Amino acid sequence: MAVYKYAGFWRRLVAYMIDGFILTVIFFILMIVAGIAFFAGAMTSDSGRLAEIFMDPERMAGMGLWMWLFSILINFGYFIYFHGSTGRTPGKMLLNLQVVSTEGAPIGFGVAFLRSVGYLVSSLVFCLGFIWAGFDKRKQGWHDKIAGTVVIIRAPLAETTGLHISETEPKAESPSASTGSLSGEASCEAPVAPVQTDAPPENQKMP
Repeated sequence: MAVYKYAGFWRRLVAYMIDGFILTVIFFILMIVAGIAFFAGAMTSDSGRLAEIFMDPERMAGMGLWMWLFSILINFGYFIYFHGSTGRTPGKMLLNLQVVSTEGAPIGFGVAFLRSVGYLVSSLVFCLGFIWAGFDKRKQGWHDKIAGTVVIIRAPLAETTGLHISETEPKAESPSASTGSLSGEASCEAPVAPVQTDAPPENQKMP
């Protein structure tokens, strides 16, 4: 039975910042590709239409809304995939962290999705749901409480408090072990029958 310490606020924050940097790079790369495709299409069809789009506040607001929704979709896909498959994003891997259930079991994609929705709740009111992890007994943010998860430091430590996870499964007893005393009594050798020979006894005279 190994004991894993709950990950604190600052360690989790550094891991989240690493993931945020990776997501920012992915988002900008995709936006550059989309922008090149958009400009190429606008320039080939009508160059005046491009200037019209940039001068229209409603169209620019609509484009900004679509970019915001796209960034949320990338965030959801990123965290759902990594948390649902291994419980560890690249940032958590670097900080040796893992998301597990409150019983210590791996989480699936359903719980990972629920936890990602909880991110939106935790980000409300000056990100109070994330800050809550710094004061909670099990270092749970609001998104952890919604999904029933905890974040642990994936290294067994000599701790008395933390999450207890059984590392080995109990082995099934063999039939001989379960009937040890009985088989011990039955292992006595059976009496050997006397061997009969054709030779006459010594005190018997030959005719």
